[in-house]
Amino acid sequence: MRCPKCGCNDDKVIDSRGVKDGFGIRRRRECTNCAYRFTTLESVIPDELKVVKRDGTREGFNPEKLRLGIDHACYKRNVSGEEIDRMVGEISSSLQRDFNNEVSSAEIGSRVMAALRQVDEVAFVRFASVYRKFTDASDFIDEIRELKK
Repeated sequence: MRCPKCGCNDDKVIDSRGVKDGFGIRRRRECTNCAYRFTTLESVIPDELKVVKRDGTREGFNPEKLRLGIDHACYKRNVSGEEIDRMVGEISSSLQRDFNNEVSSAEIGSRVMAALRQVDEVAFVRFASVYRKFTDASDFIDEIRELKK
């Protein structure tokens, strides 16, 4: 690690601690040249997960795009920002854990619908209407009947 003060490449680690629920390490370092102390954060950089879209194209998984879809479904509903953050975090983590390289957009949509179903039924139906491409009111009625079972 290069010292931010003098640029020397030689330092020693004084203290190490886990951060971010065990997904990173905070290290306190001291430059052996100028004795300047600084902190570094180390974390795992996961392999980039690709999303396979309905038309077969692939794009990088973007948690912000996931958050935007959930935000739209929860618009003017009694769902807190913390709850949305929790859903995005859980879905992102489960996708990274369960898939190595690629995941279908259908799988992501299924997981979002399962999470929304537990949090808010109206947000669930809103998301389902876009995800499943509802064409008329009967599609909404069918989904609500299924939800009530």
